[in-house]
Amino acid sequence: MTDLTLYTFAMSHYSEKIRWVLDAEGLPYREVILTPAFHMLPARRMGGRGQTTLPILQAGGEHIQDSTRILEWLAANRAPLKTLPADAAARAEAMAVEERFDAIGKDVARFLYWTGFDHPGQIKDLWTRHATPLQRAVIQLGYPLIKLGFQRKLRINARDVARAQQRIEAELDWLDARLATGHRWLAGDAFSVADITAAALLAPIARPSQHPVYGEESFAATLPPVARTWQARPALQWVRQLYAEQRGAVRFKT
Repeated sequence: MTDLTLYTFAMSHYSEKIRWVLDAEGLPYREVILTPAFHMLPARRMGGRGQTTLPILQAGGEHIQDSTRILEWLAANRAPLKTLPADAAARAEAMAVEERFDAIGKDVARFLYWTGFDHPGQIKDLWTRHATPLQRAVIQLGYPLIKLGFQRKLRINARDVARAQQRIEAELDWLDARLATGHRWLAGDAFSVADITAAALLAPIARPSQHPVYGEESFAATLPPVARTWQARPALQWVRQLYAEQRGAVRFKT
């Protein structure tokens, strides 16, 4: 029995970040996977911040929205966390890395949906895997309008996608350079939320086989061509290695 419930999207890299933290900490939780578009009202109601973003962590009667705010809540209410360094300097470094990779989360989504929407069958499949029959029917019928809503909300257009690609490449450059110095971990001398955040936020591009969405060949077919040229970069090899060594098979705890 657990008092923690995590509301997620199956394909969300922010959701994967918190799912990984909870799993790494051995904190039991129940996962509720919501369906895109249908998530908006419950997320706005639970979050109480006028936002529709996921993940949301429910702890008793409290709801914490946003992955960084969830980390802060866990640090305050489930301490000590082995993925959050006890040393003040290492913790500050870990949270700085967490912040920099969080900052490209929307860029990754924008970049991937740009070509993903050229494959409507795969997108509709991803959106409806955990949907009710009614939700599935509504998404199938209303897909053009739902797609338009996503494009507007995420600013999926040529100019913003080009900027997103530049920002992603800048973080890949940073990570490549960091790894070139011989550092295995991104903050301090142990595995931490810095590594989890970087790996989870880049996982949709790196495609670790352990993830039940990102590792699928049907998902790979939707990747932008330039993302395929990145696969040999040290940064993305590091993501796949980290999944293999630290994450293992990802299981949704519904």
